[in-house]
Amino acid sequence: MKKEYLIKLGEISLKGLNRKDFERQLATNIKAKLSPAHSAVRSTKGRMYLDVDEQVSDSVLSKALSTTFGISFFARCYSCGKDLDQIDGLVKSILPLGFADDGSSFKIDARREDKSFPLTSSQIEVRLAGIAHSMFPSLKVDLRNPDHALHVEIRDKAYAYMSQASSSSGLPVGSSGKALCLLSGGIDSPVAAYMAASRGLHLELVYFHAYPYTGEEALDKVRTLAKLISPYLNGTVLHVVNFTPMEKLIEASSSEREKTLMLRAAMIRVAEKLAKKRRCGALVTGESLAQVASQTLEALDFTTSMTDCLVLRPLIGMDKEAIISLARKIGTYETSILPYSDCCSLFSPAHPMTRPNRNREREAYFRMDGVEKAEDQAVSDSEAIAYDASVMEQ
Repeated sequence: MKKEYLIKLGEISLKGLNRKDFERQLATNIKAKLSPAHSAVRSTKGRMYLDVDEQVSDSVLSKALSTTFGISFFARCYSCGKDLDQIDGLVKSILPLGFADDGSSFKIDARREDKSFPLTSSQIEVRLAGIAHSMFPSLKVDLRNPDHALHVEIRDKAYAYMSQASSSSGLPVGSSGKALCLLSGGIDSPVAAYMAASRGLHLELVYFHAYPYTGEEALDKVRTLAKLISPYLNGTVLHVVNFTPMEKLIEASSSEREKTLMLRAAMIRVAEKLAKKRRCGALVTGESLAQVASQTLEALDFTTSMTDCLVLRPLIGMDKEAIISLARKIGTYETSILPYSDCCSLFSPAHPMTRPNRNREREAYFRMDGVEKAEDQAVSDSEAIAYDASVMEQ
C-alpha cells in the first residue's frame, strides 16, 4: 500500500523554461529525505504528488516535507478517477476522518483545473456539501472561518484532502550552487545557513575549534546545531578546523585592539581555502551590519578584502529580535544560548577596533610570521563530520 501526498509548489511555479530543473531538484531532495523508504514523485501544473510506503509514519513525512525548501504547503490526499460516482464514493470514505456530527462548521473548496470536467467548481462544491450534510446533518456551512474543510481538485485525477500544513517555501536546495557557511555556536550563523539554503544553496559548514581555549562542550554544541539545521540543508558536512595554532599566533603577534579583526581575517582565509577544496562558489556568514564591533561597515570591508570568494551575508539587514524569532522557529535558539563560548568571544578585547583601515590591517595580518603556513595547516588538519539527508532515522 502507498500513501499519497499533494505538494503545492511556491516560487518554483513562477519559473519559466527552467522550471523543470527546479522540479527535478525538489523531487531528488524529497526522495533523499525519505531514503531508504521507496518513494516516487511526479509533477503536474503547480503541483507535485508523492507516493510513499504506507509504513512511513505521518510524523516522519511531516518533518521531511516541512523542512524541504521549494514547497508551499502539503497534505495527505486521496485520489480516484474523474468520474462523479467515484468522486462521491471517495468523499464518503474520507469525510469521517475529519468531520463529525457535532454541530461544527465546514466548507467544501473545489478547484477544476480540467475544464472538460462536466461540473464547474461551484457545482462540485454544492454536490459534495450535500453529501456532507447527508452524513452529518448537524454540520453548518461557514465559508470564511470553518472548523473543517474538504478540498477537491480536478486535475489528471480527482484529489481530495482535508488538513494541510505549510512548509518552508523558497527554492530547492542545490538549485543555486554550493557554498560554505561559517558556523559558530551563536544564534546568528545557523539562521544564516537556513536563509542561504532557502535560496537554493547547498551548504557545507565550517567550525573553528581552539582547544583548550574552547572546550569539548562548545564543539558538542556546534555538532548539535549542525544536526538541527541539517534537515533544512538536505544533509550537510561539518568541517571542524583545529584553530589553536592560529589563535596562538595571533595572540603573540597582534595588538590587543586588532585581535578580533585578525581572527576574523584568518577564519575567512581558511574558509576560502577549504571552500575551494570542496568546490564551493561562495562563503556564507552570520554577520549583521553594526550588531557588534567586528561588524561595522569598515570591519566588514576589511574582512571581505581578505578573500577572493563571494561572501554572502543573509542577515545583513536583520535586527536581533528578528534573528532570534527565526532561530526559535527552526529550533536552534535553545542550543545556541547554551553558555559555551566560541574562540572569537574568548579573545574579544575590551576596546576592539571598530573602524579599521583596510590596507593597514591587511599589512598587519600578512606581517605575522608563518600565517599562511598556519592557514594551510588548519585546512589539512580539519575533520569532516557528515550528516545524512534522510530523516527516517532521526
